[in-house]
Amino acid sequence: MIDFVPDKTAYPFESRWFDSSAGRVHYIDEGTGPPIVFCHGSPTWSFLYRKIVAGLRDRYRCIAVDYLGFGLSERPQNFGYRISQHTTILGELIDHLQLDGFVLMGQDWGGPIGLGTATERADRVRGIVLGNTVFWPIEPLANQAFSVIMSSRPMQRRILEQNLLVERFLLGELGRTLTEEEADHYRNVQPTEESRRGLAVMPKEIRSARTQLAQLAQDVPALLGDKPALAVWGMRDMVFRPKACIPRIRETFTDLDVVELPHARHFIQEHTPNEIIAAIAKRFP
Repeated sequence: MIDFVPDKTAYPFESRWFDSSAGRVHYIDEGTGPPIVFCHGSPTWSFLYRKIVAGLRDRYRCIAVDYLGFGLSERPQNFGYRISQHTTILGELIDHLQLDGFVLMGQDWGGPIGLGTATERADRVRGIVLGNTVFWPIEPLANQAFSVIMSSRPMQRRILEQNLLVERFLLGELGRTLTEEEADHYRNVQPTEESRRGLAVMPKEIRSARTQLAQLAQDVPALLGDKPALAVWGMRDMVFRPKACIPRIRETFTDLDVVELPHARHFIQEHTPNEIIAAIAKRFP
């Protein structure tokens, strides 16, 4: 397990644990009411949703999970950290908690991971919230190039040895929007090379998870397309550009609200938590 204890002021939640088929999973389960499952991407963990959970737990049951290899969850030696595997483990947790009528929110890789579990449990899904993510094969040349470069041996070494994804891409974007203590909650939860193995797999999955993403491109419209849906989108995101992604989401969901976040970049939960809280509360009263 990770030898890191979140500060109760920054992360005022009770840690809970689930023994999945592959390892011990950390999650939080706060509040009462209609359940919402929050799915993070890379290189983050449930800490990313702390302000949103704090803002919604007075009226919803807010569940935010750390995937194996992320946050406070275990780093099992024999786990591959593939998107398909994270999807399976999230499904096990949802079934363990016996969630019914739940809303699922996914951002970054949390979109495919969350939607993969939701398509298999469509009759139990109340609604979908997506923010700066995709559920189809990632084709743009810039994304493919990023995958190739980050999968190379020198860059994999920098991810493992220097925590590159956290230091450069996450903290590089968020900069002065985080306190030093908040930055340390992202930095210190991945303290060693061994603890970063899950992070190192994610850039490879842009190409390697193509089969699963292609399946989601069929399954999401067919199984979830008529669910109430909300897209909250950072309009300055250079990873999942709004002009390419939002029209595809509009085509998929017949009952969709779109909330544009004009000044937010990729990590929308840090940039505009209050706007996201308001949008979810309005969409799923």
